[in-house]
Amino acid sequence: MTHVFRKRFGQHFLTDRHYIGRLVAAINPQPDDLMIEIGPGLGALTHPLLEQLRHLTVVEIDRDLASRLGKAFPPHRLTVHEQDALDFDFAALGSGLRVVGNLPYNISSPLLFHLAAAAPALDDLHLMLQKEVVDRMAAKPGTSDYGRLSIMLQYRFDVEPLFGVPPGAFRPSPKVGSAVVRLRPIRTPRCAANDEAFFADIVARAFGQRRKTLRNALKGAISEQALVQLGIDPGARGEVLSVEEFVAIANAAADSASTVKSTSSE
Repeated sequence: MTHVFRKRFGQHFLTDRHYIGRLVAAINPQPDDLMIEIGPGLGALTHPLLEQLRHLTVVEIDRDLASRLGKAFPPHRLTVHEQDALDFDFAALGSGLRVVGNLPYNISSPLLFHLAAAAPALDDLHLMLQKEVVDRMAAKPGTSDYGRLSIMLQYRFDVEPLFGVPPGAFRPSPKVGSAVVRLRPIRTPRCAANDEAFFADIVARAFGQRRKTLRNALKGAISEQALVQLGIDPGARGEVLSVEEFVAIANAAADSASTVKSTSSE
């Protein structure tokens, strides 16, 4: 049966056997793994995974593809959720979850943030994304690719780029190169934000306008004096700060706000 590719779903299906094999080898599925595949599409990865797994769960937004997969495998081997992955509750499947998939380029960043929120339930993730996104995920401070995505993912995960995948490995071929990345949740945090929502807000503010200095980007959240006490130059830009430094800023700012609130209520 011929599938009509739906551009609105960002469909680019991996078809090259060499790269499919490399991806499966990187995942190294074990029979009893609790695994979920995002965007299985035509099943290029689903079939070889099920050769090694007793059961696999998939999330597919395209109803035609979801129906096709549901007919290809019995329910005790494959559970199909016809749903947008952005709305799927990954943590509900249980702990030790392994996530794999070729993420749609048009929703890759919000989907990565959605997956990060489920990090405590995850064992690892093997994802194929636009190479530019993988570069941003793994970027180091002081580089042009380093930004909000880098910090928020590196706060929760060890990020390991594995290998590139050329456009010709997909059908239809995308206009950009792709790459496979492995994410492993950090179980013993190198640093911990006291208020993770506030930490996320501080990072977002620092990169809202990349050319702004910290004194301007974080004005009203933390004083220049407090930044200096942390050993951070108020005239620096967010792109040069490490994850640990952003956590320190967020914790100091949160403590200061809490102290002010406590004092004003007395």
